[in-house]
Amino acid sequence: MEIKLIDPRSLVENPDRARRTKSSPQSDALLLATIRAVGIVQPPVVAPQTDGGNGYVIHSGHRRVRQAIVAGLEEIAVLVGEPAEDGGALRSMVENIARENLNPVDQWRAIERLVALGWTEEAIAVALALPIRQIRKLRLLANVLPAMLDHMAKGDMPNEGQLRTIASAALDEQKEVWKKHKPSKADPQVSWWSVAQGLQKTRMYARDASFDDDLAQAYGIAWVEDLFAPADEDSRYTTDVEAFLGAQQEWMTANLPKRGSIVEAGQWGEPKLPPKAERVYGKASKSDHTAMYLDRDGKVQSVAYRMPEAKKPRSGKDAYPGSDDGAPIVNTRPDVTRKGMEMIGDLRTDALHEALSRAPIEDDTLMALLVLAFAGQNVSVASGTRDVSYYGAVGLGEHAARLFDQDGKLEFDMETLRIAVRSLLVDVLSCRENRSDSGVVARVAGNIIGADNFLPNMGTDEFLSCLSRPALEASCKGTSILPRQRVKDTRAALVEHFQAERFVHQAALFAPDPEKLSAWLRKNEVVEEPEDEGASEHAALEDDTSGGPVPGHNADDYEEGFREAAE
Repeated sequence: MEIKLIDPRSLVENPDRARRTKSSPQSDALLLATIRAVGIVQPPVVAPQTDGGNGYVIHSGHRRVRQAIVAGLEEIAVLVGEPAEDGGALRSMVENIARENLNPVDQWRAIERLVALGWTEEAIAVALALPIRQIRKLRLLANVLPAMLDHMAKGDMPNEGQLRTIASAALDEQKEVWKKHKPSKADPQVSWWSVAQGLQKTRMYARDASFDDDLAQAYGIAWVEDLFAPADEDSRYTTDVEAFLGAQQEWMTANLPKRGSIVEAGQWGEPKLPPKAERVYGKASKSDHTAMYLDRDGKVQSVAYRMPEAKKPRSGKDAYPGSDDGAPIVNTRPDVTRKGMEMIGDLRTDALHEALSRAPIEDDTLMALLVLAFAGQNVSVASGTRDVSYYGAVGLGEHAARLFDQDGKLEFDMETLRIAVRSLLVDVLSCRENRSDSGVVARVAGNIIGADNFLPNMGTDEFLSCLSRPALEASCKGTSILPRQRVKDTRAALVEHFQAERFVHQAALFAPDPEKLSAWLRKNEVVEEPEDEGASEHAALEDDTSGGPVPGHNADDYEEGFREAAE
């Protein structure tokens, strides 16, 4: 064979070439970049035409010729051989089958050789049509202990994760671990898992740090880039765990919110809240506390919690109300004795109940009276908002106070009344799984007013970790996520998926269970008592009051009382 310089545009493609499948755009781009950088390393093989033409037919190297034309080369070197009886079919097939890519270890070493010859990483990346990040990754792998590289070159390669760990370790550390796990004649295979485990170090990532660069510098933290991580994420990390956690602790101390505290994490990464504290999973109120802690990844996390209200012992003036100095007051006999006041209380209650049952009351007044009723000192509510029991005006009374003017007169407009009623319902109705649970009635209320639309996104790792495997896999329905072999992989995929859309688990919807609702209705069913003589007299009395004054009462007083009740 002889070498000639020929215009690539004059070469004729061989119709009987072995490679008929179209090459990928990526491989063509790689070949083009290589030709532009260093030219054609291996000349194509051609032969004179046998059909009477004066040109040359390509036997091997069609892709090289096409990319040379694309690169704008006016001449390329070719090897000219004698025409083959089979049209070059065997030669083309043998060349494509026999060609083999470089061993990965040889690729790493070849890049190091180019660098030693003066090539920059950018130039190598252009020549090979590879991202510069990939070139840096290969250079990092070239720093693997030579004894390990020699063994890898034989075909016994670790997986990608193990290779990352090995390549990231110092050579001295690699050498010590290799002594323990290098192959022997009896066992020529290397346990790369054991090698990687011996070199594994805990990493704390910069993306999980709440502190800034100044604090990182103060703690002597030097970030190292993980060249194996995706290019679009912050992959900087440090193995100085103590310094990282110290900087996180200092940041938490400097950024503690009002009513906040720093707590430790438990065995499973959960915060250790103070005794009797109850964690708040919904929207926190102003009176709630905040606990900040570091999770198992070193991230700063915060949760809200509530503490029961402490009962303060009476002392000083509070010990004896009405006394300026707290000294006991000696009272003379009251105008009405305790027994007399108890009688008055019974008579008032009967009269109040009678008026509530029979007197005409406007709808807005009924709503206002309902708010007043919850402010009574005989009412105890385990509030779903504040998580303490309120008795009368101490807690729920603030809603009723909205309906009074400065002179202590019950006077309000409808907007004020609506605010008071809504606030009261917020304090009373609760679906919490504790003593403040209102039961099925809260579920009915939420279903009526469309509270499902206000449920937050539950596609978080914290909530999804509470689901069983069947429930977790059922949550994949309607998404592009397929259940993984490991539960935690399925959960991680769902968390990532639901970052872009809202997920509400079926069990969280407000619609009550029909059986529980039916049981509640049966329990609270109104049973009408059979009519007796007293009931007939009561009915007759109601008939009398519907048409006029009650016998024995002054008619003017009756009409005046109705007007006052209506007002």
